[in-house]
Order: sequence, then C-alpha cells, then structure tokens
Amino acid sequence: MRILYVTTTFPVYSETFLQREAHALRDLGVELTIMSLHRGDAEFDGLEIDRFSKWELLALIWRLPLIVLMRFPVFRKWFKELFTHRPPTGLSFWANMLGMGVAVVREPQIRSMNPDLVHCVWSADPASFGWVTSLLVGLPFSVGAHAYDVFDRGGDWLLRTKTREAILVHTSTESAYSRLVDFVPEKKLKLIRRGMNQFPEFKLLRSEREVLRIICVARLVEKKGFPYQIEIYAALRDAGVAFEARIIGEGELRNEIEEELCKRGLDDQVFLKGRLSQAETMKELAWADILFHTGVIGSTGDRDGLPNVIPEAMAAGVVVVASPISGVVEAIEDDVSGILRDVNDPGAWVSECQRIQHEDAFSERLREEGRAWVDRESVASRNSGKLLYAMEECLSSDKKA
Repeated sequence: MRILYVTTTFPVYSETFLQREAHALRDLGVELTIMSLHRGDAEFDGLEIDRFSKWELLALIWRLPLIVLMRFPVFRKWFKELFTHRPPTGLSFWANMLGMGVAVVREPQIRSMNPDLVHCVWSADPASFGWVTSLLVGLPFSVGAHAYDVFDRGGDWLLRTKTREAILVHTSTESAYSRLVDFVPEKKLKLIRRGMNQFPEFKLLRSEREVLRIICVARLVEKKGFPYQIEIYAALRDAGVAFEARIIGEGELRNEIEEELCKRGLDDQVFLKGRLSQAETMKELAWADILFHTGVIGSTGDRDGLPNVIPEAMAAGVVVVASPISGVVEAIEDDVSGILRDVNDPGAWVSECQRIQHEDAFSERLREEGRAWVDRESVASRNSGKLLYAMEECLSSDKKA
C-alpha cells in the first residue's frame, strides 16, 4: 500500500508519536512518502522527507487561474466551502490556505506519485491539502483529528467539511471521539491510540525517597496549567516535603514561569531544563519518582488529549499524578494506575506525594498497574496495525461506493 503521509512539520520533538507511527507503518510494509509542509529534517529513518518550500507557492500565479478556467465546477465547489464557516482565528485561516495552496502547486507531482491514500495527520493545513488534492486529483484522503484540532475555539476551520469528505477520521482519545461523533459517521470514525515502538526499562522503586524527584514534561503554554503547578510546589515546600522538580520543555510562558519561581523562592528546588531530546527525556524519567501533569482547559477551549509523556512515564515505572482532564482519565484510573487530583486543591497533591514518598506498597501497586495499562493500550506496532487495517477497510468501502 502506498501512502502519502502529510504533516505540518516533521519530525517535531513534541510529536514523537508521529515518528513512532511512521516507523511502525513502514515495518508493516507500507510504502510511505512523508511530506512536511513546514521545513523539518531532510530524512527520517533512512527515508528522504519531501519538505515543501514556500517559494513553490509562486506557481499559484498561473496554476490557480488555470483551475478556474479549465475546471470551474471543481473550483466552484471548493470556493463555496470557504464561506460555509468563519475561521476562528487568522492563524487557522492562513494555515488552511497554505494546505490548499500546496495542493494546487503540487497537483502534477501527486498525480505522478498516485498514492493509494493521502493520510493527513492533523485537521488544519495537512487536511486542507488532502481535501483539495481529492477535489483536483480524485484521490481518497484520511484525516487525523485530535485535541487542538477539535477543541480550540470550537475546532479547526472547515473541520466539518474535511471530515465529511475524508474516507477515514482517526482520533486517539475518547474525549475527542465524543465530540467528533456528533458530526462524523461512526463507520468512518476510528478511535485508535498512539503507541511506543520500544518500551523503556521498568526501573526499580527507589528505596530511599526522602527527597522526592518530580518531573514535568510539557510545553510551557497555558493549557499545561503551570500557575497551579507552582502553587503545588509551594505547598510541598510549606508542608516540609523535601523535593527536587525538573520541568522539561520550552514555550511562550518560560519567562513568566521563571519570574514566578524566583518570586516564590522556589528556584533552588524547581529547575527549567528547556527542550531535551527524546533520549535525554527518557533519562530524566529514569531519574524521577513522580510525573506531574497539571493540564487545564485553556481560555480558547484548547486542552490536551493524552500527552505522550504519560504512557512513557507509566512504562518506565514513574507514578503519574495528574489533573482529570480529557484523555488523561482514559489512561489513569484514580488510585489504581495513577492519581487524579484537581489542580485547585494543592493540599491534595501534597498528601498524595507524601504517600508516594513513604508507602512502598502503594507506590509499587500504582507503578505495576500503570505499566500493565501501557502494555495493553500503547504498543505502536499493534495500534498502527489497527490504523492500517482501518485505512484498507475504508479504501475498500470507498471503491465499492
């Protein structure tokens, strides 16, 4: 099976699940071509990546008028949809316009390539590329619809149009599925989780946890709930809990977080490590006793699905303490495979950290149940196999129709 795998930027350090998915699909025998709409690396896993250059958009000067003149019915259908929904933001508008522009410019190459399926991993510019490519070339396309695509400001511009025209809509959490099923037929909406190619070693529980080791792996953005997390660190200190915390990630709130840590006198216990490689992040997980995830619903409605680091931490034997938001509750059963607590109650987080610090049997049980969930739900080869089967099934149904 030949798949054109369309991404926004590939690879991205915070989207390692896509790298795992691509690797697993290749292992399953898929002839994969990866297209990155915004830069990215030149190659991945020995495969050259098709990196689109914005200079190529100059070809729109003559290609778009040709489409209007020679294939006006196609243009009319496309153009009509643009006025069906108002874009929620300028960013959403231009991202989608980019995807459409790439489809127009790259039409001759896509015709020559003639993949069996165009798989668009996100619902913004990649899915707009897939939709317009299907209009111009007649190729079937599938769409990934996940947290940001579905929830931020009511969802991506033209989300309903693109999911209606796609032969398959893939999501990875029940929370996104429950929103999408309102307008996507269940027969083509598939809930298939992400996964890991290789599990980390399940480390031993540290026998001496007098100084708790806490880690947070997250972009420094609103939906990660850092103001609440800082309150929890302050509450831990005030309760006399000895700890060291490391925050891994970069983002627009870095300066604000640094200033608040200094202001609260926490900068000698909570350290911002910046962006680390996947290998370096796994070493940090091997160091940690607890993973904090203080996710919240942002002011625009944006929220996490199931952050990649949560199953990674569970696989490594790190106890996850998290807020009960979106896909997190699908992996963490409270007091079974991890702990769920409201970010507005820092005292509850302190109590649970003290239990993890002092109760070996309790910590061991959470660790073992967490690893068991990952073993069941987060194997990349198995989950990518489900995705590939869904693609083949939908392609077969599409041909019959």
